[in-house]
Amino acid sequence: MPEQKRIYLDYAATTPMLDVAQQACLDGFAHWANPSSPHADGRAAGSTLENARKRLKSALDWDGEVIFTSGASEAIAMALKQTKPARQYVSPIEHDVVLRFSEGAAAIPVDLNGLVVPMRLNHMLKSEKESALVVVQSVNNETGVMQDMEALAKVARDRGAILMADCSQSAGKMPLPDADMIVIAGHKFGGPPGVGALLIKDLNLLHAHGGQEQGYRSGTQNLPYIMAMVAALEAPANWAGRATELRAHLDNAIKTEGGAIIAENAPRIATIGSYHMPGVAANTQLIKFDMAGFSVSAGSACSSGTLKPSHVLEAMGVDEATAREVIRVSIGRDTTRAQIYDFIEQWKSIFSASRKG
Repeated sequence: MPEQKRIYLDYAATTPMLDVAQQACLDGFAHWANPSSPHADGRAAGSTLENARKRLKSALDWDGEVIFTSGASEAIAMALKQTKPARQYVSPIEHDVVLRFSEGAAAIPVDLNGLVVPMRLNHMLKSEKESALVVVQSVNNETGVMQDMEALAKVARDRGAILMADCSQSAGKMPLPDADMIVIAGHKFGGPPGVGALLIKDLNLLHAHGGQEQGYRSGTQNLPYIMAMVAALEAPANWAGRATELRAHLDNAIKTEGGAIIAENAPRIATIGSYHMPGVAANTQLIKFDMAGFSVSAGSACSSGTLKPSHVLEAMGVDEATAREVIRVSIGRDTTRAQIYDFIEQWKSIFSASRKG
């Protein structure tokens, strides 16, 4: 009996590498010299690295500086630990990595939809006499909620603050916000894991700390992965309309069957949906979906293996019982209508069985 083909709906955790990214990575292995070496081989690798940097800036329409990193986590740590402003303001719905590296930061309140309210941020920054660092995720990795980055950027500018936007979930899918520092992760848009970048308007915002990347990072650049990440960014991204249609169909079906959509009234990216199945623990759902051949998650992929409730849902005011019954479904460029229909049928089956039991 042929093995059932699995249906992957966890693109917010990581995406499969695009063919063009895989080929670019293989091409990159031919540039085996250290880009920092002064000899001819090193200079050739360095030239390829700088060409990749230019291409990335062009693909993202970014006119600032680019510091290549080993991924979003390193870029976040760099922005938070090497930043010059001493005072930091961080929303409580940021990725776990941000919260880990911003201990002692002031928490920016969010409303019941998981949105940072610009007026509240403005009020908090009023008393600051020196420049502060404001950290806000452009698209939440658990709920898909999109922040009003234009309004938040205006508040930051008016108050002389520095804005850092974690764009791990949005880069390559929507335009970059007007932020002073931006974090991207290659594996979120079809590149390889283990590579990312910190985009920064002015390098003087950071304390220099390292030998590579203009003195702001230590470690030999991973040229093959950088080339692959850039190739993934340059690949046509013409599937947004289909993702919107698929997510809308999924939302409607789950509501019809008695489920609920987290942050339903907030603007949400088309690729992420967070859903509540009343009375069925998220871990139980994950097991049943996995056994049926579906890959989904509960909250962040970095913390979904834990039993603690989502800090994102807690900050939004979702009660603990409900939060423990929420899973995340995320759509990618390879997701089909048939896969979404199959998932809906499985969701209905799990929910129906729970009510009979």
